[in-house]
Amino acid sequence: MKWPWPFGARDVPAALGAIYLAPAAGAPMHRVERAEALAGQGLDGDRYAARAGFWQATDACQLTLIGTRDLGRARRRIPPALRTKLDAGGHRRNLVVDHVRANDLVGTRIRIGGAIFACRRPRPPCGYLDQIEGSGMCRGLGRDSGVCLDVIEGGWLSVGDTLEILPN
Repeated sequence: MKWPWPFGARDVPAALGAIYLAPAAGAPMHRVERAEALAGQGLDGDRYAARAGFWQATDACQLTLIGTRDLGRARRRIPPALRTKLDAGGHRRNLVVDHVRANDLVGTRIRIGGAIFACRRPRPPCGYLDQIEGSGMCRGLGRDSGVCLDVIEGGWLSVGDTLEILPN
């Protein structure tokens, strides 16, 4: 599918660039090539699906997404010592989508691989991020650095799957 602005160059589709899971709040993020989205829960093996996330009691998401455009901006804003952490999932988001700004997806339904998601609301970072990833990560990511997703229909997703915006 060809993407209109702001989702990337005219001939470049938005695609899933990375998948990250963490088994519990504060645990290191692990990059995987494939994951199963569980309807109404999140990604199998991740803290959010296991109800073990840091914000579980007050402001939980089933999973989170960030775009490479958001990460590019963050890379310019964070201290140089944190850039390798950012590349290794230090942003603490589950899905990284190429050629996208995450907040542009708020209010849409999307398909990635065999799963369908509702992009609910922005998910800005909090001070807890600086505690586990290093001082300056939160500010570097800024307010426009992720969205909360709900899993509407479960299914498998893999790095390289395209992102399709569905009619509401």
